[in-house]
Amino acid sequence: MFRGLYDRVLIWSGHRHAPRYLAGLSFAEATFFPIPPDVMLAPMVLADRNRAWALALLTTLASVAGGVVGYLIGWLGLELIYPLIERIGYVEHYQRAVQAFAEYGIWFVIVAGFTPIPFKIITIAAGALLMPLPGFILGSVIGRGARFFLVAGLVWAGGERMAERLRNWVDAIGWAVIVVIALAGLFYLFR
Repeated sequence: MFRGLYDRVLIWSGHRHAPRYLAGLSFAEATFFPIPPDVMLAPMVLADRNRAWALALLTTLASVAGGVVGYLIGWLGLELIYPLIERIGYVEHYQRAVQAFAEYGIWFVIVAGFTPIPFKIITIAAGALLMPLPGFILGSVIGRGARFFLVAGLVWAGGERMAERLRNWVDAIGWAVIVVIALAGLFYLFR
C-alpha cells in the first residue's frame, strides 16, 4: 500500500509543477492537512539532487507561512474553541500546553517543529496562547528548517541507494506509524 503511494509520489516529483505542489502541501500541512511534506520532498530531491537545498528552503518557507496562518487561526478562534475545550474536559490538557509554552517558549516550537508531532497543533496552540509572533516564526524557521534540510541532506547524500532502502522499508515504516498513532490514541483514551 505505502510502496505504491511512494512510487506514485516519486513519479509526481518529476512533474514540472512539482515545486508548486510541494509548497502547497507544506503550507497546508501546517494548518490542516494530515500528510507531512517529507513524503514529497524526499523523492523530489532524489529526482534532482542539484536542487536539494532549494527544495528544502522552499519546503521550510511554505511550512512557516502555513504556520503563521495556523497561528492566526488559534489567535482569532480561541474564543470559539475554548467552550468546546471545556465541554469535552480538556481544560487541564490545555493548561499543560499553556505551561509548556510559558516554560519553554521558542524552544518548544523548535523541538516540535523538528519532530513528527503534527505542526498544525503547535501553530494553532501558539496563536491561541498568544506566543510572541517573532519568536514563533524564528522557532518555526529553525525547527522546520532543520527537519527539511536533514531530509534533503540524507537523500542528497544517499542518492539512489537511500531511495531504494526507503522504498524497501516504506511499507514497514508506514504501518509502524499507523500502529504508533493507534496506540497513542488508545493510551490517550484510556488514560
